[in-house]
Amino acid sequence: MPTNKPKAANQPTAENGPTAGKKRTAAKNQTATKKPQVTASPERRRELLAAAAEVFAAQGYNATTVRKIADAAGMLAGSLYYHFDSKESMLDEILSDFLTELWEGYDTVLAAGLGPRETIEALVTESFREIDRHRAAVAIYQKESRTLAPQPRFHYLSDSQQKFEKAWLGTLERGVAAKVFRADLDVRLTYRFVRDTVWVAASWYRPGGQHSPEEIARQYLSMVLDGIALRT
Repeated sequence: MPTNKPKAANQPTAENGPTAGKKRTAAKNQTATKKPQVTASPERRRELLAAAAEVFAAQGYNATTVRKIADAAGMLAGSLYYHFDSKESMLDEILSDFLTELWEGYDTVLAAGLGPRETIEALVTESFREIDRHRAAVAIYQKESRTLAPQPRFHYLSDSQQKFEKAWLGTLERGVAAKVFRADLDVRLTYRFVRDTVWVAASWYRPGGQHSPEEIARQYLSMVLDGIALRT
């Protein structure tokens, strides 16, 4: 009659064999190297994002490494992972914060019931204020949005661009219809000119300079509006 043979004392099993030992060692190493996310103070988080924004704006997203951001922030690259899981997360927060604040200002202007000329004036002024507050983020948006927008995480960039275009074109068309702006005005061309000439200021504007955002907006508007206003 057959009997069950006892397992040898040193015979490997699924629980304690060489493969299981390797899995436990790998799991232990993975746990040891994975850095837990910690919550920085709001002020420190702003400082880290501001440092990252300057590096992204100066060197471009693809050329920027976590080490470069950490160097700019005065910390070790590994320490940065305690606050953000990737440079993509930092870029996402930089751009979304900028656009959220921009649209808070724009929506206030658009809901104010102003005339077409006054709306353009207010939108331009708000744009220069945002350049003053988020110069690096504006520069990143100008350089990187077309490349980033197709990615699911950054699809909101396309949504914002469409909303932006609708607001400006609608205001210009309203001005032509009300005979505030010239009847022969190409509103789409005018929109592109105004958009690009306003936002390119992020490349040369420096906060705390000789002119305030409001003064720059006033000078800019005196040149633009005199060109598109109906001549009387």
